[in-house]
Amino acid sequence: MSANACPFRIDIPAARLERITSQLADMRWPSAPADDTGWRYGTELVFLQSLVAHWCKQYDWRAAEATLNRTPQFIARIDGLDIHFLHLRAGGPTDGPVRPPLLLTHGWPGSFHEYHRVMQPLLERGFDLVMPSLPGFAFSAAPPRPMGLRAVATLWHKLMTGVLGYARYGVQGGDMGSAVATWLAHDHPQQVVGLHLNLFTMAAADQAAPQGADEQAWAQQMQQVQQREMAYAALHATRPQTVALALADNPIGTAAWMVEKFQRWSDPDAGLLQPEQHDELITAIMLYLVTDAMPTALWMYRGAAEEGSGQLPAGARVQVPTAIARFPKEFLPHPPRSRVERSFVNIQRWTEFEAGGHFPTLEVPQAWVDDVAGFFLGV
Repeated sequence: MSANACPFRIDIPAARLERITSQLADMRWPSAPADDTGWRYGTELVFLQSLVAHWCKQYDWRAAEATLNRTPQFIARIDGLDIHFLHLRAGGPTDGPVRPPLLLTHGWPGSFHEYHRVMQPLLERGFDLVMPSLPGFAFSAAPPRPMGLRAVATLWHKLMTGVLGYARYGVQGGDMGSAVATWLAHDHPQQVVGLHLNLFTMAAADQAAPQGADEQAWAQQMQQVQQREMAYAALHATRPQTVALALADNPIGTAAWMVEKFQRWSDPDAGLLQPEQHDELITAIMLYLVTDAMPTALWMYRGAAEEGSGQLPAGARVQVPTAIARFPKEFLPHPPRSRVERSFVNIQRWTEFEAGGHFPTLEVPQAWVDDVAGFFLGV
């Protein structure tokens, strides 16, 4: 590891925690519609009240902090930004197929904490793991202005090769991380040995209009989802500071903005919002609150829009061996394979799962691990 990577431990000042607790306790709850059930209007008031009650009376940030600190963490300065990342060396078998180091890259409203259920199983299978925090998320410094996802890919490549010294590596991504991972594969095909995606949104600029009945049906579904579910993304991508200022230093507002996505985007059978999962959900929220990261995390949407992060250049095709993992409760409709293959020309694995949604590392971690490990052991 390069000398410019320094060990890092989370140690949030007590005053910051006390302020959050005070703000939670001082909340003046608004009214809700009489039929505010089934999350039909967005975040359900009764659910949020129960979550906050648990937060105030039972949740222990210091215990969560101690658990987070058991994983080796570092800060490296890359292109003027202090980038936070987890780096774990494999403790599993070294015989058999070569196991490339894996870069796992998250999105919003996620963080490095999304991977805590899959780290140990991958380590036991012999993979080194690197999990960076996106710029402006958690403990990574924010850029001076919104940054696009292709620019993030450049940072991640420098992290893997310049800071950590890996000559070749595999990449995995979901949510915005799927675009970051795709750009890594597109821009650095000599170093990226394989690309695994559990969300597919990108295509080349010259890709033809939907072809055939399957693709046309998918396009209609996408249009419906854009109208029903994507208002948040349009706001993030156009006026992020409006939301940022509303949520800054606002624990309950931040919680409301995040938990609705965990509810809408996950497989209900995974139970991410059940009472026994409240500590985990609160830790996910706290990683935005204790770092004041929610405002700067939202900038990424504007940066992606300005950069055109969601579209490959005309004529571009991803040549790197690719795996597509399709989870049935993913809120964004999966395009048919015929459409994916027009931009990703080396698909070697295509897996249809029986359960799981937008957060598979939390919802169905074993199935996700089996698919990721199975793919990268074969590239």
